[in-house]
Amino acid sequence: MFSRKHASHFNSNDAGQREAKINELKSAIGPLSARTEKYCSEACLTRYLEARNWNVIKSKKMLEESLKWRATYRPEDIRWPDVSVEAETGKMYRANFRDREGRAVVIMRPTKENTKSHDGQVRFLVYALENAILSLPEGQEKMVWLIDFTGWTMAHATPIKTARECTSVLQNYYPERLGTAFLFNPPKVFETFYKAIKYFLDPRSIEKLNFVYLKDEESMKVLYKCIDPEVLPVEFGGRNSVAYNHEDYSKLMMEDDIKTSTFWADDAKTVKHGPLIADVMPQSSQIAAKAS
Repeated sequence: MFSRKHASHFNSNDAGQREAKINELKSAIGPLSARTEKYCSEACLTRYLEARNWNVIKSKKMLEESLKWRATYRPEDIRWPDVSVEAETGKMYRANFRDREGRAVVIMRPTKENTKSHDGQVRFLVYALENAILSLPEGQEKMVWLIDFTGWTMAHATPIKTARECTSVLQNYYPERLGTAFLFNPPKVFETFYKAIKYFLDPRSIEKLNFVYLKDEESMKVLYKCIDPEVLPVEFGGRNSVAYNHEDYSKLMMEDDIKTSTFWADDAKTVKHGPLIADVMPQSSQIAAKAS
C-alpha cells in the first residue's frame, strides 16, 4: 500500500507562511542592483504574491516582466513638463484629500479629455500612478480612483487600444495598487463601452469597481463610507468646493519631481549579492520608497 502525501495548504493569514513565501520569492529573483533592490521591498514582493494568489513561480514571472518594463519605459524618469499638456483640463489629478484609510485619491474626468495622443495618455497615466504612490503614507500601499462620468457620451470613449494598454499597465506593472474605484454617474450608454473594456479586466480588478449614482442613496453610502463628505468635492455629492487649478497643481507636481529626483540620485550602480542583473531591469520608482 502506498501512503498518500497530503498537500500543504497555504494560509495567507498565517504570518509565518507569508514570510516563507516572501523569502522564497526573494531568493528566486536572484541578485539585484541597489535600485532594483529598493523596488523589490518586502511590501512590493507581497503585492506581487497577492496578485498571483501566492504562487511563487507566477509571481516571479510577473515581477520579472515588470522589471523589464520599468527598465525600458523608465517611469521614474518621467517629469511634469513631459506630461503637463495632458493635465491642462484637469482630466486626471491627485486630490488634495485622502480617503478614510489615508489612501491617495486620484480624480479622473473622462469628459475633459484634451488630446488624442495614445502614447501621451498612457505616459500621463503612468506619471499619475507614480506620483500617487509617492504620496502614500508609510505602510499604505493602495490608492483610490474617483472617476466622474457625468455628461459622458460615446464621443468621450477612450480608444480601445489606449484603454487596453492602460489596463495592462495597471494590472501587470502596478499589481495591488488599486484599492477601490468609484465610477460616478455613468450614463446608460456607458454600459456598451464597459462591456468592451471589461474583457481586458481581471476578476480582481472588477471586484474593486463600484458604480455610484448621485441620486441613489444606497450607492452614495458606499462612497461616503470610503471618503468623508466633508472633503469630497461638491460635484461628487460632497461639501468640498475645491476646484482644479492647473497652475497651482503644476507647482505641486514640480515639487514632487524634486522629491523623486532626490530619491533616485542616491542610487549608484552598486550591486548586492552578485552580478549586475538589475542594471538591465532596475527602474523602480517612487513605488520603491513607499513599497518599502
